[in-house]
Amino acid sequence: MTDSAVDTITFGCRLNIVESEALAGEARGAGEENLVIVNTCAVTAESTRQARQAIRRLHRERPDARIIVTGCAATIAPTEFLAMEGVTRVVGNGDKSLFAPAGPSFAAPKALGASEGTRGFLAVQNGCDHRCTFCIIPFGRGPSRSAPPREIVARARELVASGKREIVLTGVDLTSYGGDLGGGETLGRLARLLLAELPELARVRISSIDCIEADPTLIEAVAEEPRLAPHLHLSLQSGDDLILKRMKRRHSRRDAIKFCEELRLSRPDIVFGADFIVGFPTETEEMFSRTLDLVEECGLTHLHVFPFSPRPETPAARMPQVAPQIVKTRAQRLRALGEARLARHLADQQGKALRVLAERGGLARAADFTLARTPGAIAGEMFDIRVLGHDGRALLAERP
Repeated sequence: MTDSAVDTITFGCRLNIVESEALAGEARGAGEENLVIVNTCAVTAESTRQARQAIRRLHRERPDARIIVTGCAATIAPTEFLAMEGVTRVVGNGDKSLFAPAGPSFAAPKALGASEGTRGFLAVQNGCDHRCTFCIIPFGRGPSRSAPPREIVARARELVASGKREIVLTGVDLTSYGGDLGGGETLGRLARLLLAELPELARVRISSIDCIEADPTLIEAVAEEPRLAPHLHLSLQSGDDLILKRMKRRHSRRDAIKFCEELRLSRPDIVFGADFIVGFPTETEEMFSRTLDLVEECGLTHLHVFPFSPRPETPAARMPQVAPQIVKTRAQRLRALGEARLARHLADQQGKALRVLAERGGLARAADFTLARTPGAIAGEMFDIRVLGHDGRALLAERP
């Protein structure tokens, strides 16, 4: 950071990354200087704690900087953040503009794109109409709203023109895209539209989705469109049906298994990741074991494991809690299984030829999101590799 710059500190989801860039661009366009935008997350108590810690550290290191706080945690508790030393303003998610105060109103979203890094992140949806018992995000993001398809295409063109070879579609509840627009708009139709309108775009990637909401057009597109990345990250949360019911999720264990089986039949190279919450209230060892089993039955490769964190005002916070040490141990066990599954996937790539997109730091990603070590590659470059082995986290490869 520099004392004359507009800087950002971002916590949480990819949507926050996109919105941070949009806010920073707005601030620079207005001639702002010595300004830091802190974009907060409220998914867990830990993410909110980290944001507060970052604000306190920032104020100590740059006491003259003006700090603007935004994001879900700031929207839910604006007065608490405004009371922190160094914070000059709180901007809510309602309009995500530096010139709009925090408030309960949630405007229709604009198609926002982030051009930093090697991928382009394109926010196409915001908010959520569901009320999972553990989740506080609808209070910070409001109801589901979708950006117009043509606006999304226009923003995607800008990202491609800036040199992006891959665009990632992101949102809060991405598979609900289009429900508020009418005319049969869906995420699948949007993906096909982008691929048709931008033939020069090498890849479109879908961010985290809810398997039970995936529309038939999306499933067909994954099967039929080679430029639609064969990688889906699923919001599964648990492998036990009773826990899923208590979470107020909309899918069953069997729904998740069937979804993965059917897509793998139509797109054999597809790779699945998933989010899981460990230690949800009332979770027994038997219930947790069903989550471990689901990882194998769905053939999952990339796991995001979250120890349950009770959020204020949510129904789950009032349910019988699991002992913290048990939660911690279960999280460690599920992460270890995830590491083993990833190592197995990496070993299966031995000898294959893959096309990868180079990132910073000598790393690159294949279409299925597999990480590869490619020393000397230029960030943003797309090229072919031959897999020689792996180190447990990434592929070791050479250019043929």
